[in-house]
Amino acid sequence: MRSIGISDTALSWFASYLSDRSFQVSFNGVFQYASCVRFEVKDSNNKTCILADLSVNFTVEYSAGTKQETAHFVLPETSTVASKSTCGQDKEAPLLVIAFGNHSLSVNFTKSDGSYQVDELVFIYNLSDKVIFPGASENGTKEISTNKSAISAKTNSVYRCFNPHLLSFENVNITFYDVKLEAYLSNNTYSKDESPCSEDFTPTTAPTPAPTTAPVKPTPEVGEYRVNGTSGAACLLAKMGLKLNFTYSTKDGKVSFYEYNIIPKNITFHGHCTNNSAALTLSSSVDQVEILFNFTLNTTVSQVYLSQVHVIATIPDAKDPKFEGDNASLSYMQTTAHKSFKCNTKQTFQITSNFSIDTYNLQLQAFDIEDNKFGPAVECAEDQNGMLVPIVVGAALAGLVLIVLIAYLIGRKRSHAGYQTI
Repeated sequence: MRSIGISDTALSWFASYLSDRSFQVSFNGVFQYASCVRFEVKDSNNKTCILADLSVNFTVEYSAGTKQETAHFVLPETSTVASKSTCGQDKEAPLLVIAFGNHSLSVNFTKSDGSYQVDELVFIYNLSDKVIFPGASENGTKEISTNKSAISAKTNSVYRCFNPHLLSFENVNITFYDVKLEAYLSNNTYSKDESPCSEDFTPTTAPTPAPTTAPVKPTPEVGEYRVNGTSGAACLLAKMGLKLNFTYSTKDGKVSFYEYNIIPKNITFHGHCTNNSAALTLSSSVDQVEILFNFTLNTTVSQVYLSQVHVIATIPDAKDPKFEGDNASLSYMQTTAHKSFKCNTKQTFQITSNFSIDTYNLQLQAFDIEDNKFGPAVECAEDQNGMLVPIVVGAALAGLVLIVLIAYLIGRKRSHAGYQTI
């Protein structure tokens, strides 16, 4: 982990950035987690006011000619604390500005009533950077911001969040991982007390209220979904039953489980495809649920896999009714190009610590679809094991019948031999 002071210059970083492979960009490979980088802001008396250990993934959609491309990149280890960073004074709030290349991430803090929070987060990215945005139709910078980061902590405590914390915008997703962050420090280092994020919530061990469970829902209905490419031909086909499983904290502090079956007739869906990315979004305005599936094509090894799931749902009796989960580093449903993935057996895919998906009678294919039909299927291990059982039982029965038949024939032959002797 590298400690970066405010005296570092963006120019010295940019020189190292051009030759540093730690700036991970993924166009057709597996999306990688960012390395954890430390940032520190000090005042004129060399007193630390902001300390942060951050791992950040960025996903940006942009236009490249007539196509839409998606750039995946991480906050590199060589990022610096920009000179605009400040501890604030009088009415000026503390500000952490992180620079990497021609891009920046700004985090503005405020405090009130015994707590501090990220008041505004601003991300500026430069489409002129052809390393990250190859073939971009536009040049220059784009800026997005939010004052709803949901990052807050008690005064004199460190904000801690191990699980993914997603901030979603129209064309940009910013996902924080393994975050350790504190503003308004009193002793130049992290406080001993921690304020965990909602994504890391776990029930206390004593006393532990018994989890409440919803009635078991029936097997979900199978829905069929198709996403077309720019040519009008299918670039993603899916046939599946889906059940979403949530673990959450109720308003009275209990741990509860919520199951939601996707009902195809209540679902609207859309998606898009690029050369190496295919997305399918299912949403229900009735139930206030939206789930995104993103598939990636690794052209190096001709492999297709589910790389990301992002879900937003409303759970009325939850302490925080809005549930949001994201994992952009998955490798589920792996198959080779030109083939579909098939699994009739129920499968459970763990997305985050408190969210999973059950699939039923699944068949799915992204990329290289011929005649708008599924290609040859790669079956899951569960289906193969399921087929093995009747084969073994059948072989055992056939062997038993053969043994009985042989015994009968031997007995019959001995009986005839006895008659001939008489």
